[in-house]
Order: sequence, then C-alpha cells, then structure tokens
Amino acid sequence: MDERIVMVDSGTGLRLTEEQLDEMSAMATVQLRRRGVREGDGVLVCLPAGPDLLVAFVAVMAAGGVIWSLPADLDAGTLRELVRGSCARVMISNVPPAVDAADESRVRVVMGVDDLCAPHPHPV
Repeated sequence: MDERIVMVDSGTGLRLTEEQLDEMSAMATVQLRRRGVREGDGVLVCLPAGPDLLVAFVAVMAAGGVIWSLPADLDAGTLRELVRGSCARVMISNVPPAVDAADESRVRVVMGVDDLCAPHPHPV
C-alpha cells in the first residue's frame, strides 16, 4: 500500500503521511477534550507553519473547537493584543511571546506541541 503524503515541511524536509496525521490528530483531540475543549469553544493556535500546525488544526476541529489562528511571526505587542482580546481559554503554542501573553488574558490552559501528542493510557 502506498503511503499518502499530506505535507512536507519545507524547513526540515520531514514528511507527514495521512496515517501519521490521523494518529497524531486523534491523540491531540483526546488531549484537548481532557482539557475542557467543547463544541464551539475558541482555541488560539500560534505555531509556525508545518506539520504541528496541521495536526493542531485538525484536532481542534475534531474536538468541536473553533480555531483562532495567530501567525507565529507576529511581534510580541501585536500577539499580546490579540491574545488579550480573545475569549479563548485554551491556547496551543510553543512561541514564547504568545505563551507570555496568555498570562495576561482569559487563557487558562496553554498546551505545547508535546502536550498535544502525549499518549493517553486510558480510553476516553
């Protein structure tokens, strides 16, 4: 059976197959639901373009959340304004200025990429 490539990271050359995307986004969906993401909840996503961003988008949608995408290369002041102006309580980011801005906002849960794809030992 042929592996279907859904994305190639232009920076690293790493390939993400359809099977990997399905597996990673399923784990990430479970993690989001465990942290309280429900139908209609806004979730801030601030990650560089690449496979992690794709996994985050698919997981947020699968959990029923609404994606609020913030470009990872925004200046700290703009990120702070956008994060503080949002009603989101969950953020997915490894970008330091975005994570710092969450401290001054309604965001209560900040998840990094590693948190999203952490294995879940028990079925949910």
